[in-house]
Order: sequence, then structure tokens, then C-alpha cells
Amino acid sequence: MAMDSSQSVHRLYLHHHRWLHDWLRRKLGDSFVADDLAQDTFVSIMAADKVQEIREPRPFLVTIARRLMAHRYRRQLLETSYLEMLAGLPEAMVPAPEARLMALEALQQIDRALDGLPPAVREAFLLAHLEGLSYAAIAERLQVSASSVKQYLTKANRQCLFALMVA
Repeated sequence: MAMDSSQSVHRLYLHHHRWLHDWLRRKLGDSFVADDLAQDTFVSIMAADKVQEIREPRPFLVTIARRLMAHRYRRQLLETSYLEMLAGLPEAMVPAPEARLMALEALQQIDRALDGLPPAVREAFLLAHLEGLSYAAIAERLQVSASSVKQYLTKANRQCLFALMVA
């Protein structure tokens, strides 16, 4: 990050962090989560290194913060669903805490990988792997050809496999 960029992020932080934190706290009702998401918002801006392109800081910050809130909410839903599924298992089949943590991390990696895919590709993946639908059923549901479904699933499976291998 260039010095100008670093100084710009610093100025952006000084002028808007408190406002963003207060906005997040009002939305979430939790000051600690607001702290985390406000920090993550600025980290995201630093990582993108495009602070010089920001014309309207507050709408820009809100857009990033909303995306981060959505990711956080989706991760929580994923974790809750997994833990509920585990609660329904006989005690002898419940995995050890380390295995549960590894499974949750893998699910989150897959979720992030799917997040970068077009909606139809993501939907095809979920229909195939969560609902167990056939190519023909998915094609009918998405109103595409079975060969398109095959291409979608190849792309989604490859994306998820790559995400798990890189981690």
C-alpha cells in the first residue's frame, strides 16, 4: 500500500470510524459485534487498496459493512444448522470437538467459494448436494438444459474443491 493510500485510509478511519461503529451498533444491537465489523470494514478497504477511488465515504462504508453483516449472518446460520444436525445424532455418532471445528471450517470455506459463483451455479450446487436432486430435476427447477446443469455443477464442485485444497 502506498503512503498516500495509507494516509487516506487513516483519514477515512479518523473521520468515519465512530460514525460507522454507531451505525452498526444501532443495526445489530451489540457494541462488540459492531466493533468487529467496523474494524473488518476498514481492513477490507486496506486490502482492496482502492481508498483513493472512494467518492462518498459513508455509503461506501455502509455497503461494505452490510456485505460483512450478511456474511456473518450466513456463517451463523451455517453453524447453527450444523450444530442442530449434530444434536439429532445418537451420542455415539457425535464427532469429537476437533472434528466438529474442522467440519465447520470446511463448510465456511465452501460457503465462501459458492459466494463467488453466479446464482444459477450456486443454486444448482445446493440443489444437487443438499436436496439430492438429479440433473433433470435441477434443470427443470432452474429452467435450463441438463447439460447446463452439468456445467454448473462441474464449475461449483471445482471451485469448492479448490477452496478446500488451498485452505
